[in-house]
Order: sequence, then C-alpha cells, then structure tokens
Amino acid sequence: MSLVDVDGHQLKLSNLDKVLYPSTGFTKGDVIDYYARVAPVAVPHYSGRPMTLKRYPNGVEGKSFFEKNCPSHRPAWLTTAPAWSRHSKRTIEFCLIESTAALVWTANLAALELHPSLSRAEALDRPTMVVFDLDPGAPADIRQCCQVACHLRDLFDHLGLQSVAKTSGSKGLQVYVPLNTPVTYEGAGGTKPFALAVAQLLERQHPELVVSNMAKELRADKVLVDWSQNDESKTTVGAYSLRAREQPSVSTPVTWDEVAAADPDALRFTAADVLDRAARLGDLFAMTVDLEQTLPRFG
Repeated sequence: MSLVDVDGHQLKLSNLDKVLYPSTGFTKGDVIDYYARVAPVAVPHYSGRPMTLKRYPNGVEGKSFFEKNCPSHRPAWLTTAPAWSRHSKRTIEFCLIESTAALVWTANLAALELHPSLSRAEALDRPTMVVFDLDPGAPADIRQCCQVACHLRDLFDHLGLQSVAKTSGSKGLQVYVPLNTPVTYEGAGGTKPFALAVAQLLERQHPELVVSNMAKELRADKVLVDWSQNDESKTTVGAYSLRAREQPSVSTPVTWDEVAAADPDALRFTAADVLDRAARLGDLFAMTVDLEQTLPRFG
C-alpha cells in the first residue's frame, strides 16, 4: 500500500506491482502512472459525464465487469451524478471524473477502460456529439475503416460540419461530430435518426465497403457503420482510455492526415505512444468539448 497526494487529496494505492497486461509486464502501477500523466488531456473529455467503468481486477486475461454504480467506498470528495435507469428501474449513482485525483482513484480500481456518456450529467437526454463506431468485419481491417472515415468527413464537410477521429484502441476507428447545442437522441432532428440516415446513405453510395445493418452475416469484408451508439443508455470508450487488449493500447485521437494515410502500424498506439503524442501535439480531440455546431435535418 502506498499513500500519495494528488490535487491535495491523499490516495491509498494498492498492488502496484501486480501485472495487468501479462504479455508486456505492464503493471497496475504503470496503469496508474499513465492515467495520472495523461490526465491534462483526458479529464476534459470525462468531466461532467456519467462514467461506466470496465474493471479488470486480475488483469486483461482475467474476468472483467462493467460498473455503473460508483463504489460505496469512494472518497467523500469524489462527486457522483444520479441517473434513473429505465432498464433496471432504479437510480444509479455514476462516478464523475473531474480531476487528476479522481482519475488516479479510478485507475487504482483496475478500471482499465473508461466509457463516458455522450451526455453531461445535468442533461442526460441531450447528447453533446454524434458518434460513428466503424467496426471492420474480417478480412477488412482498419484500412477500410479509414476509407469509410474519410467518406464521413467529406459528407460532413459538405454539410458544413467539422468532425474528428480517434482509434478505438482495438481494431476499429470512431468518428465524432461535436455539437454542444440543444439536441436530443430520439425523434425528429435527433442524433440517432441522423446517424442512421448517414450510415444508410454511405451504404447506398459504397455497397462494396459499408454496411449499416448489425447482422454479423452481412459484415464480412465490410465496415459496419454503427449508428446505434447514439443512445442515452449506451456509451463508447473514451478518448485516451486504455483498452483491455494484449498490449496496453489506447483509444487515441488522430489527425485526418493520419486517417487518410491508412497505415495500420501507424494507427496502433500504446500508453507510452499517447503520452509522447500529447506532449508533442496537445489534445487532438479538444474540439469535442466546446465546438458548437447545429445538427442539420438529414434524410
């Protein structure tokens, strides 16, 4: 057990030598160190958003579980946000990650993956962005995802919308359209029907490459444009979050030049890579925090 001071809060850190990524020897201490160092660029993307934690107490090769309710043993200073769950018919107290201290405390739970809501806690029915999760069906890979991402970017450019991309930290890519203006998930003008219309349009334009239907038998050698993540009850892995893969890969914001190059090796990022990128490039995902754009009627 180690006692550290972060943001004026004393945190008890445990099992720092425990290996959580066996193939690389990446330990719990390394996980905590990564999140502490990436906090300046990561926390703005988590702040104010209900967080779903995916915990791996025995490492990436052990059992994992999603945790929505913030643990009862949380420190008194860690803020939470109540949200009524229609699915479980109860109020869930979500953790809010508002500081480096909160992020370090979360990392000490072996919460390797962090999944923020697309909404802020004060307005759970109002997403602040639209997300398109690009998932390749073998033998397609991230190269095809990059093609689809560029098609999305071009479409949004035509609509007068800026967009930004990040790797999933696994095998795919994600494209976000920041909004930060009043909008809902469902109904006319909502983000979900907009995302569906976009996915179906791309499928019509590029039937050899794109599929909008999630049926697995339709996805071979194509890229699923998953529009369904635009839902109050769903989350997508956060920017700068670790992933529970063989190596400590990270969901990493990338430039459109990197997407256009479509180099699979250049689009794989570990924790060390991301810390170096953040130091050199700053936060490539910053526009999602405060860029205001209005969602057009589409379809």
